[in-house]
Amino acid sequence: MAILGSLLKQAIALNDSMRRVRPRPSPARLQVRTLLKLLSKAQYTSFGVFYGFRKILMAPDPVQEFRRRVPIFDYNEIYNRWWHRTLEGEEDICWPGRIRYFALSSGTSESASKRIPITRDLLRSNTRTSIRQLLTLADYNLPEELFTKGILMLGGSTDLVNKGHYYEGDLSGISQAKMPGWFHPYYKPGRLIAKERDWNKKIEQVVLKAKDWDIGFIVGVPAWIQITLEKIIAHYNLRHIHELWPHLSVYVHGGVSFEPYRKSFEKLLGRPLEYIETYLASEGFIAYQSRRLAKGMTLVLDNGIFLEFIPFNSRNFDDEGQLKSGAESLWINDVKEGEEYALLLSTNAGAWRYLIGDTIRFVDLERCEIVITGRTKHFLSLCGEHLSVDNMNAAIRLIDEEFHLNIREFTVAGISEGSLFAHKWYIGAEKRADVERVRQALDTHLCRLNDDYAVERQHALRNVYVELLPPHVFYSWMEKQGKIGSQNKFPRVLKGQRLEDWEQFVQAKKSLMAT
Repeated sequence: MAILGSLLKQAIALNDSMRRVRPRPSPARLQVRTLLKLLSKAQYTSFGVFYGFRKILMAPDPVQEFRRRVPIFDYNEIYNRWWHRTLEGEEDICWPGRIRYFALSSGTSESASKRIPITRDLLRSNTRTSIRQLLTLADYNLPEELFTKGILMLGGSTDLVNKGHYYEGDLSGISQAKMPGWFHPYYKPGRLIAKERDWNKKIEQVVLKAKDWDIGFIVGVPAWIQITLEKIIAHYNLRHIHELWPHLSVYVHGGVSFEPYRKSFEKLLGRPLEYIETYLASEGFIAYQSRRLAKGMTLVLDNGIFLEFIPFNSRNFDDEGQLKSGAESLWINDVKEGEEYALLLSTNAGAWRYLIGDTIRFVDLERCEIVITGRTKHFLSLCGEHLSVDNMNAAIRLIDEEFHLNIREFTVAGISEGSLFAHKWYIGAEKRADVERVRQALDTHLCRLNDDYAVERQHALRNVYVELLPPHVFYSWMEKQGKIGSQNKFPRVLKGQRLEDWEQFVQAKKSLMAT
């Protein structure tokens, strides 16, 4: 393992030198190549024949012809028209061959699980992008010995569910079950624990084995990584995690913004870590942080994903986040820095012009660096306030700093108040504070962060309510929903039936805590 680590460090350094001198094609050129490869491979599938991929390939402007011929799909549309046939064992539907794996993904917008097709081509692309990100570690000037240390990856079970025609599970479980052999010496918690389907039992086993590992990297969703580290610290009566894992240096995170978790997370450390963000969705590895202290993540433009961008505004989306008829997309040549877009993906797993549900903003157009700003259905605009998850995260961070609450989770709902409206915030905090002062501060920060919100607070948005809850209430609700652990995230905005279920759950918990 020491020799392998040394070779890995040398490979990273060599790649860095080559990257600095090697000319790189333009983003547009990379994306055109990617689209042509996708269309060429899928031209004889049912989808490719139906939408005339061969004609698109022969067109003078294949990008424009692709966007003209192929409609935009959300999950329900592409599943009902195409993907459901792959679940029944049909071959060559949206991608050549038979789909053997499906990732279960509810996102955070709907209660029912979605089944996202996972092909061998997609898994290979994800592995290539993971290696690319690994090779960017030269920018972090990490010690060579770190590359001999373990990598703790907390994901879904690798014991996939056999559904007859296919296997299903969490994407992280599928990926870890198919990881390359050279990675196994580094991988923790190891294949036996990784198979465990019960998340609580898995964490118990991780805690018991933690003393035997020398961990240098941790990978996972912030909430569940934090809970695991807390359990390890408590079990071994440590002051911080570095007493057990002195070489821990890098945390690779994704799924949600890390900022709301940062303050309480860093209390578990004996020294600072390097934080590296990734954008790995069930549909593909979309972007990753490619340099230290970057403002955002670099889009992957040449590895099996063709990207389009729909301006996230009232012309293209209604107040519920639904795409309007006639919405037009842009591609990488048309986008502007600082504007917000909803993402469309076409991938080597048979997603075509697929509205993934995430919104992004370009922060460095020259480097194609983006930040995730939220979800198309995870924003509040009851009366024109256009409150994004980005605004919410920033405001939560500010009140956490002001009141030292150690905020772990939060969610917000829009409610009616007579003929007008109000926002109700539920904040999971370890410490208590005067709720009225927190409410006023939160409202003030949001007015400063969002001009539309400030205007509507003078008109239709009559009030803001805040309820402080213990963090375990949030995690208990997720467990009740069957969404504990792995890549599951608490929704930042609750609406409809999920809001009703949550409010009933909170009231029941409060009654129990009062007795």
